[in-house]
Amino acid sequence: MKLQDLLLRGALMSFIVFGQTISSQAQEQAAGGRITISGAWALYPMAVKWAEEFQKAHPEIKIDISAGGAGKGMADCLSKVVDLGMVSRDINAEEVRKGAWSVAVTKDAVVATINQDNPVLKELLAQGLTKEMFTDIFITGKIKKWGEAVKTGAGDSVAVYTRSDACGAAETWAKYLGKKQEDIMGIGVYGDPGVAEAVKKDKSGIGYNNINFAYDAKTKKMVDGIRVVPIDLNGNGKIDSWEDVYKDLNTINAAIADGRYPSPPARELFFVAKGCPESRAVRVFLRWVLTDGQAFVPEAGFINVSKERIDEDLQKLGKD
Repeated sequence: MKLQDLLLRGALMSFIVFGQTISSQAQEQAAGGRITISGAWALYPMAVKWAEEFQKAHPEIKIDISAGGAGKGMADCLSKVVDLGMVSRDINAEEVRKGAWSVAVTKDAVVATINQDNPVLKELLAQGLTKEMFTDIFITGKIKKWGEAVKTGAGDSVAVYTRSDACGAAETWAKYLGKKQEDIMGIGVYGDPGVAEAVKKDKSGIGYNNINFAYDAKTKKMVDGIRVVPIDLNGNGKIDSWEDVYKDLNTINAAIADGRYPSPPARELFFVAKGCPESRAVRVFLRWVLTDGQAFVPEAGFINVSKERIDEDLQKLGKD
């Protein structure tokens, strides 16, 4: 075969491959496209529920979701590794400067968690712990034994567990104590499931978890092996009836919604992108989350954001 014939055949093959590539891209666009999401463990269960329900109405749009902490979600979306990052803390000014664009999609809270066989469980549930006591456990380390927290003389040492990954739960809990994540003492454990599991295995353990890792979304009860430490908000050494909001997921969610559970550690959860999303699929998904998708929030164990907040974020999305 002559060189000219080879070149002509090669050009023809390149055209066919190029044409197939364009055709494939066109088909994917026509089919609706794919959305990639990563980030906060806190938002992960809600995002999975949304994806399942959304794809029933929009089977042409595929959604891939992975958890890994709010820090990963923010980093991934700002570097455009994913379309949306899940972030479970406030967006800071530096992130906004880098192009972070966010919508608040639901609310939840962080709670202190202990083992159900804690040596002073009865006293802890009756008395609770004040913010100052939590500070002396997680930040200063002044409270080293459980008996010092409830003044019983119990000699068991307090074993503190914290997050090893950059995350919204740690930032939110630290903010409640007037500090930052790096100020929290303790054994570093990866992810919400990791902290919950560490506390389950250690009767002297204490950690903090997003409420949907402390409560079962189906039964609404506390996860087996874990108990939530009540906050003594008025510092009178006992949990008054209005402070007793931890019985089940519905009860604590109602307290978060009406402000009885303090903020922080109650907080908004966000989907974040690098700039207002240009992808039609992403915009359709976000608009659905802020409208029809809000109907699935309570059954998934989360709290709806206010109508005013939703209207504000829908305006940020604009119209296609």
